[in-house]
Amino acid sequence: MKAGKLIYRIAIEEAATTVNDAGTPTSTWTRKAILRAELVEQSTEEFLGDGGATDEELAVFRTRYLAGVTNADRVIFEGRSYNIRQLTPLGRRVGLELRCVAQGDE
Repeated sequence: MKAGKLIYRIAIEEAATTVNDAGTPTSTWTRKAILRAELVEQSTEEFLGDGGATDEELAVFRTRYLAGVTNADRVIFEGRSYNIRQLTPLGRRVGLELRCVAQGDE
């Protein structure tokens, strides 16, 4: 993987459950890593759902290999949160390809 293509910075976050002062469990996101990445593709798809036509923003990132990344994690890119839909290892622990979809309620 050539470093020259890794021109963007992304953050990988994982969900963590903590207990607040009232004793209620709450979900928070904790930063796992900040990585250099290549933005391979960024597009918007429109499709029909139960509530009518909706848009879905898709992004594909390539980055160096990081152990422990799962589909339950999320990517932060340019201030926007993306859920990891598919994770593909590249080579033998050389890199990762992350296919992500933007979270809708931001």
